[in-house]
Amino acid sequence: METSPVNSFFSVCLFLILWFSESVGSWNSCPELETTCGNLTVRFPFRIIGRQPEQCGYPGFDLQCSSANHSVLELPGSLKLNIKLIDYKSQTIHLYDPSGCLLRHIRNLTLPSPFQLISPYIYDYTFFNCSSPRDGGLYSTCLSSSTYRVYAVYSNDDIGELFPLLFCSKIFNISSIPYEIIKLDDTLDLMWSHPMCEHCESKGARCGFKNSSTSYDTACFKVRHKGSSNKFVITGSILLLVVMLVVIHYVRSTYKSRKESQAIIEKFLKDYRAFKPTRYSYAEIKRITNQFEVKLGEGSFGTVFKGDISSEFKVAVKMLTNSEGNGTEFVTEVGTMGKIHHVNIIRLMGFCADGFRRALVYEYFPNGSLQNFINSPNNRQNFIGWKKLHEIALGVAKGIEYLHQGCEQRILHFDIKPHNVLLDNDFTPKICDFGLAKLCSKDQSMVSMTNARGTLGYIAPEVFSRNFGNVSHKADVYSFGMLLLELTGGRKITHDTKENAHHIHYPEWIYNILEERDDVRIHIEEESDAKIAKRLGIVGLWCIQWHPVDRPSMQAVVKTLEGEGDKLPIPPNPFNSEGTSTRKRASAPIRSLMQGLEIIQEVE
Repeated sequence: METSPVNSFFSVCLFLILWFSESVGSWNSCPELETTCGNLTVRFPFRIIGRQPEQCGYPGFDLQCSSANHSVLELPGSLKLNIKLIDYKSQTIHLYDPSGCLLRHIRNLTLPSPFQLISPYIYDYTFFNCSSPRDGGLYSTCLSSSTYRVYAVYSNDDIGELFPLLFCSKIFNISSIPYEIIKLDDTLDLMWSHPMCEHCESKGARCGFKNSSTSYDTACFKVRHKGSSNKFVITGSILLLVVMLVVIHYVRSTYKSRKESQAIIEKFLKDYRAFKPTRYSYAEIKRITNQFEVKLGEGSFGTVFKGDISSEFKVAVKMLTNSEGNGTEFVTEVGTMGKIHHVNIIRLMGFCADGFRRALVYEYFPNGSLQNFINSPNNRQNFIGWKKLHEIALGVAKGIEYLHQGCEQRILHFDIKPHNVLLDNDFTPKICDFGLAKLCSKDQSMVSMTNARGTLGYIAPEVFSRNFGNVSHKADVYSFGMLLLELTGGRKITHDTKENAHHIHYPEWIYNILEERDDVRIHIEEESDAKIAKRLGIVGLWCIQWHPVDRPSMQAVVKTLEGEGDKLPIPPNPFNSEGTSTRKRASAPIRSLMQGLEIIQEVE
C-alpha cells in the first residue's frame, strides 16, 4: 500500500517529539527544576509542598513556604523551623527558630532519619531556675526573665560541686543536643548523607530521579541554561506538537481543497458537454502561446498571454493562478461566458482543465483595452474622438444592460473598469474578465456577499458598507459611472498647475465644471464634442450617487446615451460632506431633477 505524504510527515514529526521528550531526561515528570521561596532557592532533594509534585523531591525532604515567604522544615513534635541556608554542595541545612528561643521547643527533639546533627559537641544538659546570678553553667538568655535566671549544666558533671544549688530549682533534662544551641539560643545545623548529590552539584549538574525508575535511584542531569525548568521542556513539546498539527492541517486541507476543486471542475465540464468552446490540454496551451512567450497583462485571477491557434487566428490565453480560489472562478467565468451571446461581450473560444492547470482562451484584440486610450492628456495621437468615445460608452452600457436583463439570470460583473473593456479593430467594446461575476434571479433586489470584490476606485460604497444600502446590480452602475468620468476627464488639457490638480478629486473636478455651466475642456474642437463630453459627464455623475436607489438602471442609462439634446439636469453633489443630513437634503432635488429627465428614470 502506498504511503501518503501526509502520513510520512506525521511519522517524522512523531519521531521528533519522542526524541525531544527522551532528550530532556527525567525532568518531564517535574514541572519545575527548581523554585524559590523568598530568597531561598529550593531544588532536589527538597521540594515545596503544594507547589511541586512528589516526584520533584526525595522522601522526607518536604518543605513549606509560609505566607511571609519563609521556607519552613517541620521536625517531629510539630517543631517548625525556618531555613536560613541550604548548601547543596556540602549537603547541609541551617535552621533557626523564628521566636528566637529554640531551647523552649527542643526538649523532645527527635531528628527525622534523613538528617543528622553537624556539631561534634553533643551533650546532655540539666536546666536550673535560679533566683540570683550564679558562677558556672551556661546562662540561657531566652529562657530567663527579670525575676529569675536559667542555667544549663552538663549532666555528667558533679553538679553540687561545680554549680552552687542554693536558691536554685531543677527544671528539666535535655539529652544529646549541640553545644551551639545552648550558646546561641536559636540555631540548629543539620546535614544529610542520602541521597548523595554532592558530586552532581560540584560538576555544575543537577540531581534527580532516574527516568522511568520505580525506586529512589538518582542520577545527574546537565543544566541546559541558566533558569531552565520543566516549563521550557513542556512549552517546547507543546509548541512542536502545535506546529506539527498546523502543518498537517494545512497540507491535508490544501490537498483536499485541490482535489475537491478538480472534482468540481470535472463535474461541471461533464455537464457541459454540449458547450461549444473547445477544450484544450495544457500541452496545447503551451504550444498555442509558444511557451507563454508574450505576456499581455494580468487580470483578477491570472496572467494573460498572446497565442496563435493558426497563422490567421490569434487568441488571448488567460492562465488562472493555482493559489487563488478553489476552482469557483474558473467555473464562474466559463459558466457565465457560456450563457452570454452579445456583440459587446467577449467571446470564449476555449478552455483548459488539465489537472490543477486551468486556462481560458478568448478572442484577441490588437487594440487592447480601453485603458490604452484614456489617461494620456498630452498624447493626442491616442485620442480616438468624442464620437467614438460616445459609441464605446453606449456599447459598454448595452453590454451591462444585457448582463442585467438579457440572460435567464441576472449577471453582476462587479469589476467594470476600462482595463476590462477590450476594443476590436473597429473599436467595438467587449466586456471581459468575469472572474468576480455573480448570478442572481432578476426579481432579486439584493445579493449576499461575504467580502468586498472589485477594483479600488470603481467599487460601489455599499459593497464596503451596508450603511449606503444593499448590494445589487446598482454596484455595476456605479462602476460604469466611474468609467464614464474617466472617459470624460481623461483627456484633461488645462493650464492648471500640477499642485492644484492634485488637490481636486477627479470626479469632483468634473462636477464643479458642469455645475458652473462650463464646458469640459478636453480635446473640444467642435460644439458637438462639448455636448457629448457634457452628456457623458452628467450621466457618469448620476451613476455614482452614493445611495443605490438614487442611481438609474442600465436600461435608463442606455436610453439617455442614445438620446439627443443637452438639457440634462445635473445630479445632486455626491461629494457633499456637510454632515449627516446630506442624504435628506438631496432627496427632494433628486425627485425634481429625475422628473425633469424622463429618460434617466429608473426602469426595472
